Amino acid sequence: MITLCGFAISNYYNKVKLVLLEKNIPFQEELVMTNSKDEAVLAASPLAKVPFIRTPQGALCESQVIVDYLEALQPQPSLLPADPFAAAKVRELCTYIDLHLELVARDLYGAAFFGRTADEATKERVRAQLARNIPAFQRLAQFAPYAAGSEFTLADCCAFVSLPLVGMATRSVLGNDVLMDAGVDWKSYLKVMADRPSVQRVEADRKAAIAAMNKKA
Repeated sequence: MITLCGFAISNYYNKVKLVLLEKNIPFQEELVMTNSKDEAVLAASPLAKVPFIRTPQGALCESQVIVDYLEALQPQPSLLPADPFAAAKVRELCTYIDLHLELVARDLYGAAFFGRTADEATKERVRAQLARNIPAFQRLAQFAPYAAGSEFTLADCCAFVSLPLVGMATRSVLGNDVLMDAGVDWKSYLKVMADRPSVQRVEADRKAAIAAMNKKA
């Protein structure tokens, strides 16, 4: 059986979890935090990043590598189009979400969600990068009603877990939700996604994890 390692608040953990649930792949979960010094964690994820998975064949880290493995492991139900070019376009959209939106906005998360501060240089850099990257993302995304078109794909597993963070972080730290202001209506998109059992499970587990963390704090 596959073991998904990480924590339920992590968007990249939930990206992988959505794929596992959508594909009905049996799995168990193991709580692992980032920056662990445990040799067993480092052997599986050399930078001590989450998520990673343990399989009977060995461990895999990096969320996109993991979801591509899961797609190959169990092709049905497919989360990629059958046409190779169309499948590549879905992966392209995943890359834009992960690298050109979420990773850029991540520099604001400390201030947005953990009570830290962001200096003005960081704010301006993030604002400028997103001002350039969001229109590029809009050239690829369709939201018709799903991120890559009429069918649920891997791109939705990326978009659902990351677009809200970009919106909330920029609104909190920069003073405006740069996605909504640019016409990326991620809130309406979340309503489309909310009917899926996989999304309901991920959201319930995420909220439970946040509640447990707040109680512990």
